[in-house]
Amino acid sequence: MDKKTVVLALGHRALGSTLPEQHRATKEAAKAVVDIVETGADLVICHSNSQQVGMIHMAMNEFARNHGEYTTCPMSICSAMSQGYIGYDLQNAIRAELITRGIHKPVCTVLTQVIVDPYDEAFYEPNKVIGRILTREEAEEEERKGNFVTETEEGWRRIVASPSPKEIIELPTIRTLLKNDHIVICCGGGGIPVMEQGVDLRGASAVIEKDLIAGLLAIDLGADTLMVLTSVDAVALNYKKDNEKVIGRIDVRQARRYLEENEFEKGSMQPKFEAAIDFVELGNSRRAIITSIPRAKAAYLGMAGTEIVSHL
Repeated sequence: MDKKTVVLALGHRALGSTLPEQHRATKEAAKAVVDIVETGADLVICHSNSQQVGMIHMAMNEFARNHGEYTTCPMSICSAMSQGYIGYDLQNAIRAELITRGIHKPVCTVLTQVIVDPYDEAFYEPNKVIGRILTREEAEEEERKGNFVTETEEGWRRIVASPSPKEIIELPTIRTLLKNDHIVICCGGGGIPVMEQGVDLRGASAVIEKDLIAGLLAIDLGADTLMVLTSVDAVALNYKKDNEKVIGRIDVRQARRYLEENEFEKGSMQPKFEAAIDFVELGNSRRAIITSIPRAKAAYLGMAGTEIVSHL
């Protein structure tokens, strides 16, 4: 029997918010990852970076603000930094879990760039909040630089665009590593958003949605399963209301109806369903799973979570 390929997307709950939290959280996430490896599947992992990239962006720009000889740090560079240090903790946690279970399998992190369209409408309506709370004067200074800001209950915050991913630059490398029996960590934080300018790639002031890049990655790799690990055991309609209804196994047509009826929150469950639908619609044998880290193995075996398939 051919080995199955699984693309696994880890949400921010799998990573924590601070350095100590991340170190602990990745150990728990590693258990879920190796549970799937033990089924015999080949595994590619992408992950969130929402807390980490915000922390890096704030730290680097605060440093530049207080030391005039240094420049501020573009979002693309912050994204690259987050891929490196999250990958460092995650691959070491997975490696340790593999060794503990007597599994000999290499793990690697690939610094990953993703092409976005410079004319994507998201650049005209940025919505991703990053960085620290700003004063009005600081917010006005950001606007003079050409950046976008928004007013929140706490104060002013900088916001960036969240364009759709178009092409994964390092896809051939990821394929080669996967073919040679590596567990691959890639497309961290949605990937480093870049635009093509001749032969060069120029970083974009943006953050790509992690779930959408997971879906594109699964499509490009011809994966069998797209698995999104989040904060809930299964998706629910009317979430946290008296008439809440948990969704188990559904076909892709029903999933699209839920999406078209705006059943899910934007920026939360909605992109997960969008990625799942786009992936499953391209192949009769494909499936997408949405569940929590503790329920990952059970969901992969069809005993938990929300599963979207081509046909029931």
